Amino acid sequence: MKFSAQEEYGLRCLLQIAKAGDGASLAIPEISRLEGLSQANVAKLMRLLRKGSYVIASRGQSGGYTLGRCPSEIAVGEVLASLGGRLYDAGFCDRH
Repeated sequence: MKFSAQEEYGLRCLLQIAKAGDGASLAIPEISRLEGLSQANVAKLMRLLRKGSYVIASRGQSGGYTLGRCPSEIAVGEVLASLGGRLYDAGFCDRH
């Protein structure tokens, strides 16, 4: 199975936030440094993850991104769909 670059990097950014711990937040420059991605790319990915309610953005000195859901409630397939891809098309299970 192949992931697009956007899907892979988005999942990696989400994992960095999860690894930061419960209630911890990471800013775009921190995520960028940890993953070796440009800040512009990380900002785009975080915007997509925020639209999917996987992360919550907060402003201010201690702001950044935190998980929007409990990690056990986040399905990889759903995250991939919000980043632009799907593991299976809608009728896959009907055909196979």
